[in-house]
Order: sequence, then structure tokens, then C-alpha cells
Amino acid sequence: MERLQGIAEKLQKGDANGIRQDVELALQEGISPREVLEGSLLAAMSEIGEKFKANEIFVPEVLIAARAMNAAMEVLKPKLVETGVEPVGKVVIGTVKGDLHDIGKNLVKMMLEGAGFEVKDLGIDVAPEQFVAAVKEYQPQFVGMSALLTTTMSEMRSVVQAIETEGLRDTVTIMVGGAPVTDKFAADIGADFYSKDAAEAASMARERI
Repeated sequence: MERLQGIAEKLQKGDANGIRQDVELALQEGISPREVLEGSLLAAMSEIGEKFKANEIFVPEVLIAARAMNAAMEVLKPKLVETGVEPVGKVVIGTVKGDLHDIGKNLVKMMLEGAGFEVKDLGIDVAPEQFVAAVKEYQPQFVGMSALLTTTMSEMRSVVQAIETEGLRDTVTIMVGGAPVTDKFAADIGADFYSKDAAEAASMARERI
């Protein structure tokens, strides 16, 4: 459909104003919110993720696309709620205590939302007890942690232990990422999986939902 194709193209270009208008027009024309989401936005985000993994586009382009995705969802979310369209799952994410980096985390959030997840972003410098409180409040299927510094990586272990202590470990899948993080480190601290970039994080979460 031409309108849906236009929305997808504007997302790829990062045209926030244009995509907002196109989503409004699509809804006025009787295209369902689900069709706009699944037939246009999620498909376009999946393509962006594949290009990012293949190094065909880079962080600036992804961030621009994220802005357009957010603009589209501002229009679409209320309509999705009205029509009872549920997210595929919930994710709580944050950069661990002592670490103030957020670009990687923000990319992961955007890719997860683009894959259909509802994401609660706890921000940066997030203490273990904040992760625990968020798991209790939002009851997500996934907890995602980011660390860019070798000095803050150990906080990931503290979060896993805090979740275990509260008896919540079996309720969530824990994913970790960041420049110094590895598969081995993820296994050592008891996380469920490591992803090397935002696109992979989203695809691996979709596989596990």
C-alpha cells in the first residue's frame, strides 16, 4: 500500500515531521493502527537493524531514525491502546550504577521498541535496587543492562544477585551489553545472553519471547 510504503521510507530517512503527518493520514484513511505498526514501522525498523548490523548505516543514522520512530509512535500509541493491540513483551533497561553512558542503551531501547516491545528505560547510573523495584512494578519478561566501563561491569553481577535475592530470577531473562562486555562475562555473572549491538539485542529478545 502506497501510504504504508511512504511511512516506511520516511522512517528510513528520519523525517520526523513527515512521518507524523503520514501516520495521521493513514489512520484517517481507515488503515488500522496494527497495520501501520506491523506493516510499516516494524518492517522498516527491522530493515534499519539489518543495515546497522551489516555496517551499511551507523549510529547517527540510527539515532535519526529513532527520532522519527518516536514521532510516529506519539500518534500511534493512543490508537493502539484503544484497539487493544498489546506489545510483544516488556523490557526494563538501564545503564548500571556508576556509568553515565547512554547512547548504546538508547539504541537498544529504540531497536526493542521497533521490534514491538514496551520498554521502561531507567536511565543511567541505575542501582541494583532500582532494577529490582522496576521488575516488581512492571513485571517485564526481560531486563537489559549496559556498561561501557570496565570499572562498572561488576555492577551487572550485583544486579543479577539482587534479582536472585528477591526471588525474581526465574521471572526474567537478563541480557547485557556494552563495549567491554563479552559472552564469557555474561555467563560468569549469571546473565542469560550477551548481544554485541542494538539490532542483535532486539532480534535475540524476539527469539526468546
